[in-house]
Amino acid sequence: MKLAIVTAFPPSKVTLNEYGYHLVKQFRLNDQVDKLILLTDEAVTPDDVKFEEEGSEIAVYNCWKFNSYKNLITFNKALNKTKPDAVLFNLQFLKFGDKKIPAALGLLLPYLCKTKKIPTIVLLHNILEQVDLDSAGFTKSVVFQKIYGFIGTVLTRFLLKADYVALTIQKFVNTIRTKYKTDKAVLVPHGTFEMPPEPDYNLPEGPKKVMAFGKFGTYKRVEVMIEAVERVRELTDENLEIVVAGTDSPNTPGYIEEMKQKYKHVPGLHFTGYVVEEDVPIIFQESTVVVFPYTSTTGSSGVLHQAGSYGKAVIMPNLGDLTDLIQDEGYRGEFFEADNVESLAVAIKNVVTNDNYRLELAKANYKAAASLPMSEIAAMYLDYFNKIIN
Repeated sequence: MKLAIVTAFPPSKVTLNEYGYHLVKQFRLNDQVDKLILLTDEAVTPDDVKFEEEGSEIAVYNCWKFNSYKNLITFNKALNKTKPDAVLFNLQFLKFGDKKIPAALGLLLPYLCKTKKIPTIVLLHNILEQVDLDSAGFTKSVVFQKIYGFIGTVLTRFLLKADYVALTIQKFVNTIRTKYKTDKAVLVPHGTFEMPPEPDYNLPEGPKKVMAFGKFGTYKRVEVMIEAVERVRELTDENLEIVVAGTDSPNTPGYIEEMKQKYKHVPGLHFTGYVVEEDVPIIFQESTVVVFPYTSTTGSSGVLHQAGSYGKAVIMPNLGDLTDLIQDEGYRGEFFEADNVESLAVAIKNVVTNDNYRLELAKANYKAAASLPMSEIAAMYLDYFNKIIN
């Protein structure tokens, strides 16, 4: 099979680039894939697509740009040139831009594939029906929320022109099937990026590190975590460091710099900036606990799956998709009330002062992560493609 994957890919900073990396890595190792065609944005070069393991040939085509109005044209040219047997889209609603028109036009690309009779699957990481548009940084206006909801419904109908729309949470599948009266929505779990050997779970020498990982500023805000750790320092003798690993959300440029200035008086506070792929394991392995300082959620959490793969205890708000993942996939965490400093401080204290409890959470999360490696997720997509082709 000559399989095309439409995705961002490191070093691109476009959302879902890391997920795209691990999709490509697993598909090229599958015997059913003779050639991979990476249909990506302008930031990626063939030199960026290097893997240690031998696998299928990979061809890189830069055929779309973030916030470009010409993506339909350039993408169509790439399809005509590469002639893939099947196409997989790695998407969320702001994949192709944070401006309304380019973002919407990008979501028409799967429909373009179907007009060419190419077997097409859309992996959709979020659905607007389950997104808090205010917390996620879209709009606070009730009127505009209704407009966004209408536009989202129209765009979802276009996405459902694909042969299948794969969703990573069962609740999303149920919502799409019910609202749109379709059987094209299927569950394909998020999967775990890397499965290193089971760790020994012992902590490195030195301060205990409380870490958050992601793109911050909209529904992921670090103020509550920083202030909660300061509170724990007042209540205990624990030597704690705070690690904010990641960058601004595209919707909130300048947020991290603002946090650096606001909390420059806080000792042991570290902002890593963008974490390159090879440094991700180090960030997680050195952490004592991974905190999710979220006020809402927009889909399955890659960070939770990463934390599990490295055998880490997690602390999360008991809301939305995180709760569903815990119920559906077997992860465990200490919960707190979203955006509540005192509640989060209690949760952090419960984990960092009780090593037996930390180990219990860490081992449960590694077990959950190990049950869904990305190799199995890639095989699921190929099964669906074979079903379409046959």
